[in-house]
Amino acid sequence: MDDSSPRRRWHRRVGVGLAATVGLLLVAFVVWASLARPAEPGPLAEALELPGVEVVLDTVVELRPTDRDPVRGVVFYPGARVSREAYVATWAPIVAATDTLVLIPRMPLNLAIFGRSRAAGLIEGHAGVDRWYVGGHSLGGAMAASWLGGQELGEVDGLVLWASFATGGAELADREDLAVLSVSGERDGLATPEDIAERRALLPPNAEMIEVEGMNHAQFGRYGPQGGDLEPAISDVEAQAALDAAHVEFFAQR
Repeated sequence: MDDSSPRRRWHRRVGVGLAATVGLLLVAFVVWASLARPAEPGPLAEALELPGVEVVLDTVVELRPTDRDPVRGVVFYPGARVSREAYVATWAPIVAATDTLVLIPRMPLNLAIFGRSRAAGLIEGHAGVDRWYVGGHSLGGAMAASWLGGQELGEVDGLVLWASFATGGAELADREDLAVLSVSGERDGLATPEDIAERRALLPPNAEMIEVEGMNHAQFGRYGPQGGDLEPAISDVEAQAALDAAHVEFFAQR
């Protein structure tokens, strides 16, 4: 008796089952990625009232100094599954102090790995700004560095990393044209001090590396505690002061 038909039916059932499983996993992933950590309402509201800064909450969150033209721009990629609004509170004081335009784009599925080149269109759309930096928090910083590695010399002036590091494929170690600031936290349980140190060689030798004592991963934004992180040993106010000081000094030299 020919058993090819039962075999075909069995293979068909297996194929249908696998397709259904893959479909369910895909739906679960999309739902998981879509649930971004929102900005904490209190810090966001305070940032929106901060003197010297104008904030536009849109598809691209924009922070710019009021009453004067920005002298530089930063395209900043959010961390994985963190809303772009969560970085308004941490960037606003820096914008006010340094005359910097900051653009924070929305990422597909809230993951910068799917929007690695978002900086290109934003830079092109702001021709009045001469000096540009890209950067980001955590995964966002790694993806910004990855995109930067593919750009021609002189296209972008530098890189700003928050609790992040460059990927090996970015090939930034020999880029003498870039100004790089890396700010990390001593109490970071996700991008640990060991992680940052191990990947230091992936950045140019002149990169400025600042580790803030007592700061953890989630204090680079205002979205609340994050799983896997360590408890901070400093307050959000102290963490913000350290961020402000690092960027004021870094941008003042450029």
